[in-house]
Amino acid sequence: MVVGYRTLTGLLYATVGAVFAAESHLEPSGLQSTPLDLSPFYNNKAFGTYPGETSFDTLGQSYPAPDLGTPYYTSSDTGIVYSFPGYTGPDKSDNVIVDGQTITVSAGSYFSASFLISEDKQEAIVSGNVTFTYTDNSTSVYELRSLDWFSFLTINRGELIFPSRFTATGVDYNASHIFERSAALSPGKELRAISLPKATNASDGRLHVFAISLWTGSSVVDVQSIRPTQKWISSGVQAVEITLNNAGSECVAGDGLALTLSGDSLQTTGEGHLKRLCPGDQKVVTIGVETLETPSEAINVSVILNYDGSERKTEFSDVQFGLMEWTTDLENLAKHESPQWFNDGKYGIFIHWGPYAVTGWGNSSPHESYAEWFWWYTTHHPQADASDFYDYRLRTYGKDWAYDDTFPNFTASAYDPKEWVDLIADAGAKYFVITSKHHDGFAIFDPGNSSNRSALNYGPKRDLMGELFDAAATYQPQLKRGTYFSLPEWFNPDFGPYGFDQFDPALVPGTTSWPGVPATNPYTGVVEPYTGHIPVDDFLEDVMLPQMNTLAYTYGTDIMWCDCGASNVTATFASSWFNAARQQDRQVAINSRCGVAQAADFDTPEYMRFGSAQRRKWESNQGMDPYSYGYNQATPAEAYMNASTLIYTLVDIVSKNGNLLLDIGPRADGSIVQEEVDRLREAGRWIKSHGEAVFDTTYWFVQSEIPGGPDVRFTQTEEAFYVLFLERPVVKDGVVDIAAPVPVLEGDKVSLLAVEGGEKLAWKVIGQGSQTVLKIEVTDVLLDKEEFCWVFKIGYA
Repeated sequence: MVVGYRTLTGLLYATVGAVFAAESHLEPSGLQSTPLDLSPFYNNKAFGTYPGETSFDTLGQSYPAPDLGTPYYTSSDTGIVYSFPGYTGPDKSDNVIVDGQTITVSAGSYFSASFLISEDKQEAIVSGNVTFTYTDNSTSVYELRSLDWFSFLTINRGELIFPSRFTATGVDYNASHIFERSAALSPGKELRAISLPKATNASDGRLHVFAISLWTGSSVVDVQSIRPTQKWISSGVQAVEITLNNAGSECVAGDGLALTLSGDSLQTTGEGHLKRLCPGDQKVVTIGVETLETPSEAINVSVILNYDGSERKTEFSDVQFGLMEWTTDLENLAKHESPQWFNDGKYGIFIHWGPYAVTGWGNSSPHESYAEWFWWYTTHHPQADASDFYDYRLRTYGKDWAYDDTFPNFTASAYDPKEWVDLIADAGAKYFVITSKHHDGFAIFDPGNSSNRSALNYGPKRDLMGELFDAAATYQPQLKRGTYFSLPEWFNPDFGPYGFDQFDPALVPGTTSWPGVPATNPYTGVVEPYTGHIPVDDFLEDVMLPQMNTLAYTYGTDIMWCDCGASNVTATFASSWFNAARQQDRQVAINSRCGVAQAADFDTPEYMRFGSAQRRKWESNQGMDPYSYGYNQATPAEAYMNASTLIYTLVDIVSKNGNLLLDIGPRADGSIVQEEVDRLREAGRWIKSHGEAVFDTTYWFVQSEIPGGPDVRFTQTEEAFYVLFLERPVVKDGVVDIAAPVPVLEGDKVSLLAVEGGEKLAWKVIGQGSQTVLKIEVTDVLLDKEEFCWVFKIGYA
């Protein structure tokens, strides 16, 4: 169905390996992707061929026109086919600004509804509820939510990626995006209409819909798509993902179903297996395929399902298998994705540590700002200084002080890397990411000949990051190790040719945000030193690339966690690193902030999380501090995230296919705020005892939470389903109700996880479909044994 990627006019998209019939659906085997015709509702023009031709937003900006060569687009991820004409000429609209429009659908039993969407405001998330109306007049609701259509230095990755956007007067080379979202529909019902959300206003951002497509399966389990990944199960065994839907009326249960693949020159290693799949649900099963080191020619392949003694084949044409060589080509890099260990790991600890811990100040709520940005706020943009760093610096250090005066006081005198990795393990985390170098250009690793501005030459005169990596390898070898790395440096004079504006000059007037010139003392006008600077010919080739290579090859990082992409060498670095890691049988990850949207394994929302499950992998990063990553002495003890909030945040994120990267900011001497230590360990005790409901789980396609009901989330594994109450369940007549169609069947065992006496609870189900309620008999005495989150486990028979 999907045979690969092509880039035309910079647009990444997948081509279709099947013939479209007049009814706009895909064969084979009766499977049907039904694109809806939205042209009668078009009220906005998104695509242009030159600056100012049209205005997708209200500022004269637009996407560059794609050259698809077809009026259809096939999702590279889901295999869903959309009617997507792209550029329609100078005068015709091409998308819908939502305003409560109702789209009538040919009545039918559809499995899911998928959308291509975006919004038109930078650094915003816009959402609204879509209502699906069925022929029996019942309804279901789905939150349609979009990330920003372009974002500062590329921190998101869409289904469709454009390398730029048109402004009213020119071209901006931050990537722009269109996103895909899929909603489960009520099984066993016939859909007759889709009502879009009411309009949002221009100041908050408007939600745009480019395409809607409905997926129809047969009355049994169907294969929606096959997707060979560039991940491997063992050496030389490629991981191939099969998406399965149950559009029927009965659950797959008991021994479940087995999957194999058949095709010329194709050999699978064992069977894929699926134990439970109930009506309306979707799951992804991974099968191992032995391949050549270089990709084979595209072939025709059969997905064979065996269930209850019967066999069913689904044919796909022109599917390309094989683990390929990584190159600098963006189409090639786009096929890299987060490894399974990262997807399963769910929880990591972020560490911001550098000379900014000496100043250690970002004010306190409601005026708190990032303490690690102290130098930038006090020297460069007083207009953006709502927290008044300017006056704090003057009254604390005097007018002649310079940022580099912090170096002698960045001592690490209390730093014990073993204590750090033991704390991370006690917290229940599976990985950590430490700031190897922040925007101030000060490295806590050995940057070699690229810079002397490091902890090896100033302050502690130690390889602080190397010590932490060594301690992890020795004392907590199960922890994956990651490195935060700021690609630009604010005031490195060699960064000058690549300087850029972070903010709209009309909103924040002043000089370039990231100037690449020495900082100026805000009180005296004297140029501040850039201690340890080694002049180079080119910042990208002589500083950025060698430092990234050092982190990858000398320190062996598992995660390259970039920040502030801008001009970069990411394609060169990533292609080399990915190839080298595969030779070592290591599966590594790179985040979405390295400046190349295609080379992004996961999105990185900051102090933010999503309201619904995202198919694309994401990781929310935030501090235990209310709003700072670096140590902030102005934060009162009671303001740090407590264990209850930590667990709530983790469970909420995990249930929506996310990871939590939770930050701590050590002091300049290497000690960690005791409140952070205590609360990490307190939460860690719960996380470890309930880990089976968190780690190695997937989200539930049907829904993320119960709308209008108790604060509940869902996770699942191959063997069990988990219902996680984020508030104490209400017991009425000895029963707790779960108003959701959870996949529980006769013979399953229901328990209150990790609670003595809760091992075997009586239960029953009333109602069906969207009206299903699971009733579990439980006492307040049992519930009293839990404190943070009450987890009911449904163990499959």
